[in-house]
Amino acid sequence: MEDIKTYMQQTGQRARAASRIMAQADTAAKNRALEAIAAAILNGSAQLIAENTRDVQAARANGLDAASIDRLTLTEKTVRGMAEGLRQIAQLADPIGEISEMKYRPSGIQVGRMRVPLGVIGIIYESRPNVTADAAGLCLKSGNAAILRGGSEAIYSNQAIAACVHEGLRAASLPEAAVQMVATTDRAAVGELITMKDYVDVIVPRGGKSLIARISEEARIPVIKHLDGICHVYIDDEADLDKAIRIADNAKTHRYGVCNAMETLLVNASIAAKVLPPLCRIYLDKKVELRGDDAARAIIPQMKVAVEEDWRTEYLAPTLSVRVVANLGEAIEHINTYGSLHTDSIVTENYTRAMRFLREVDSSSVMVNASTRFADGFEYGLGAEIGISTDKLHARGPVGLEGLTSQKFIVLGNGQVRV
Repeated sequence: MEDIKTYMQQTGQRARAASRIMAQADTAAKNRALEAIAAAILNGSAQLIAENTRDVQAARANGLDAASIDRLTLTEKTVRGMAEGLRQIAQLADPIGEISEMKYRPSGIQVGRMRVPLGVIGIIYESRPNVTADAAGLCLKSGNAAILRGGSEAIYSNQAIAACVHEGLRAASLPEAAVQMVATTDRAAVGELITMKDYVDVIVPRGGKSLIARISEEARIPVIKHLDGICHVYIDDEADLDKAIRIADNAKTHRYGVCNAMETLLVNASIAAKVLPPLCRIYLDKKVELRGDDAARAIIPQMKVAVEEDWRTEYLAPTLSVRVVANLGEAIEHINTYGSLHTDSIVTENYTRAMRFLREVDSSSVMVNASTRFADGFEYGLGAEIGISTDKLHARGPVGLEGLTSQKFIVLGNGQVRV
């Protein structure tokens, strides 16, 4: 245990020193590093896949479930995707040093804000080795240093990707310690990482609910996270029904195991008998299990009975809860009671109701006439994301480059003194 503590403290010290260099790095150097990392990943594709095969074989031997093995597995396509993602980050505007909101004050000084890095970001994640490249690229471009702790099941894959990252950093004359991969699979390392206040500024957990809950409870450092994705679509009585069916179908069935998939469908009572039969026919054809309240089951008898817990459940599976509501107010009340502050959408042609929904639904992404599946950094034009935040301080919603920065006040004067 003492060895782990010492190791993590040394890792933190190196990261803090590297963060000061990264904060001063110019855009050209950061972009050179990103391009060089992408090239190293492509050139080392065979080695990356070979190391990943070791992880996959061990995962199968240890009984890891099929979904986790799928997330763990690298292919030539996913390797190319990692490289392309890094090149896309290189093409994004550099947020560091951006000055905004400059205003003259009566004293004659100018006051504004400058965008600056957060410093050292600790990222804790499971299964997906591609997160190593994504996280490294986003932290690098935003002028931060990163300490990465991937899942033990991906240890060889992550180390191989980290070697490519270090190759790229060296090529751009940037410190290798700007991105460090925790080399031990000992869980004690996570406990150290989330309490190293002197060296780490922010923790970003990516993974299952149990991991994020543990980090949130035990961390002594600010955490950017979301626990659940209990997303809703509300079909208003002034909705275009064809539009509503397309959106509600896509929001649920485009992908089941993602945090921005719809988990509860709310339908206005006056149009429920029109929209539920054709929509539920689509769901049942796609083998989606439906759980409804009494009003929904009166229209679609094949539905199972929804219980209180269903409204609070993120299924991440082909299961959907359905409730018929009296009006927009009841829909908003349901969402604000049972939702997880992630993503919620209304389908309506009534502008006033749409604006009320946008104002009153307390979620990090609120949509009108669009599928919840759009709640994603790439779809929002952020280029990439390191995760989604449902917190209300600092970053909220998909966290891209800007979410990995802060702002400081700057003052420009010409000899003014306060009197």
